[in-house]
Amino acid sequence: MFEPVIAPSGTLLGLLQRGRGDGTLHALAAPRAEAVEALRQCVLHDPRSDWQVENRSLYYARLWRDLDADLDAVAEHLFDADDTASDEADEQRTGLALSVLGHLAGYGRTDALLLLRRYAARGAAWQWALDELAVRDDDEGLRSLGPAVLARFAATPEGDGALAAAVAEAFEPRPWNLWADDPVLGERVRGAQERRSFALWQRQLRPGGPRPDWSVTAVLGWAQQGYEDNPDWPRHSAAARCLAAVGTATDYPELLSAAAGGPDGARGAALAHLAATADPQALNLIELATATGSAYVAATALSAYGRMSSPAAVARARRWVGRSDALGTAAGVMLARRGGAGDAEAVRAALLRTVRLEGPDTTALWALTEGAGRLGIRDAAPVLRHIYRETASSQLRGLAAAALAATDPAFGRGFAVECLWDCEETTRELAARTAETADSRVVDQLRRLATDPAEEAGVQTAVRTRITPEGPSRHA
Repeated sequence: MFEPVIAPSGTLLGLLQRGRGDGTLHALAAPRAEAVEALRQCVLHDPRSDWQVENRSLYYARLWRDLDADLDAVAEHLFDADDTASDEADEQRTGLALSVLGHLAGYGRTDALLLLRRYAARGAAWQWALDELAVRDDDEGLRSLGPAVLARFAATPEGDGALAAAVAEAFEPRPWNLWADDPVLGERVRGAQERRSFALWQRQLRPGGPRPDWSVTAVLGWAQQGYEDNPDWPRHSAAARCLAAVGTATDYPELLSAAAGGPDGARGAALAHLAATADPQALNLIELATATGSAYVAATALSAYGRMSSPAAVARARRWVGRSDALGTAAGVMLARRGGAGDAEAVRAALLRTVRLEGPDTTALWALTEGAGRLGIRDAAPVLRHIYRETASSQLRGLAAAALAATDPAFGRGFAVECLWDCEETTRELAARTAETADSRVVDQLRRLATDPAEEAGVQTAVRTRITPEGPSRHA
């Protein structure tokens, strides 16, 4: 997955790329041309490190609407030569723009609706555009797209198979159901729908993927073979589940030997199995693996440790947490998730060390940030504020906001205010419950969220707890 270039957090572009509420507030206060250009750059060059998890489309669509920006640059981007030169959809290149268009169409922008129709008829990522239209366009508009969509599939067995796959992959069946009733297109669409159902039935009857023979030796060999065939898709997790089913007391020496120094694929499977069963030797073997194993073995051992929940695993974390290596970080994560009040200082130190050594976007910060909030570590508030400002992950920022709500008395009159404009619905919901209404912007935004048809139900429920016939309540 490509890594986007993120501008500094103090710039307008950096704020918008991160999806922060201050991005919207600063954009509305900036010269319009500057704000529109920064917004276009975000929409046309998706800034998310994981576009399948993080939200930006509604956030950008609302600002696009408020700035009343035109869609010329979006149309040029969608119909770029990179799109028209290939039949393969590059959803990472076009998905955000199409989603923004969908929200704009929902807000009544006819030009967005027409652009989505054009792209559904001609573009490579037409299925995404069609799914956006399926929940926003009228029946007449969707029916008009039927001939163009069906023309993509040749009247051959291969074309019929591709059509059935497209029907099966659709998130929204409404267009296909409309076309199934069409006197010209209906027979072919109904055939594709029936073929989809038959294919599902066949998959349910068909045996699954490769299976190991039914012994510990065979399972370990199967895990090793999978690792050698494709190191990016190892079988240690599946093999560990098989080992739990076939292993007996007589196999224990073989499992210990594999976990201590077997070939990488088998070693990873044995480590995962022993950790999952809370074996008394698992923790020592995990420590050995991180010290002597390959990068794959060490990562597998740390992952297996992270899934442990026994008192022994927590106790060992208290011994390891002072280390400055990956095992020390994993121990900090363990205490953040499962430790008690007495572990607060160790979690705070691990949080600070991780930020200093690895920056504000490393994976371990998710659990450490949540742990700081769970344990109510007030001394962690400064580093939580740093994570909130600097991380490029909107979901990690949401965790930081929740932790600050639990540790920072100033959160309700500080970051909670801008969180009402955040790109993540869970962060907006938190803000709707906690932002103090002494700031007039809070009252106005709560009212806007309450009436916005695109807003999530959880956010609007939180807003309704704050807005009463007597007016907004000051506190959550």
